[in-house]
Amino acid sequence: MITSTDWIQALSLIPHPEGGFYREFYRSNHVLDKKTLPPGFTGNRELGSVIHYMLTSDTYSAFHRLSSDEVWHFHDGSPFLIHLISPAGVYSTVRLGLDVHIGQIPCYVIPAGYYFGAEVAEENSFALATCTVIPAFNFDDFEMPTSDELISIFPHLINEIMHLNRMSE
Repeated sequence: MITSTDWIQALSLIPHPEGGFYREFYRSNHVLDKKTLPPGFTGNRELGSVIHYMLTSDTYSAFHRLSSDEVWHFHDGSPFLIHLISPAGVYSTVRLGLDVHIGQIPCYVIPAGYYFGAEVAEENSFALATCTVIPAFNFDDFEMPTSDELISIFPHLINEIMHLNRMSE
């Protein structure tokens, strides 16, 4: 059985600012001109980028949002529980995994502008995915508010926000 440590070493993963571990392994050589991008992008962006991303049951991906869509593809471990807050303040969750018989899905698109975070659904485990960002990830397009900032925007979601961000602050 492959462990989280095996994956971290095999994929050369490093700590991610939002929580968990990652390594970018692809960034397109094709560049989109800022004029062709939706409002909010500060400059040109590569067509897309892809990372390996892993959480362990003692790490969390804190709520954050991107200006780009992000596609998550599940690979190994226990399922991810992805928490989402739409721009209108609607909270939902997605179980990213391989057991379709119990409602898990192997791939999910997180729309640009949604706040989202993730955790491993099972204790004493890990979850591994690849995440594709289109247009490519750029820290200029990344926002990770504090729990207090998110609660001021979505006061009706205080419990959901505090649950996911409990380890990141």
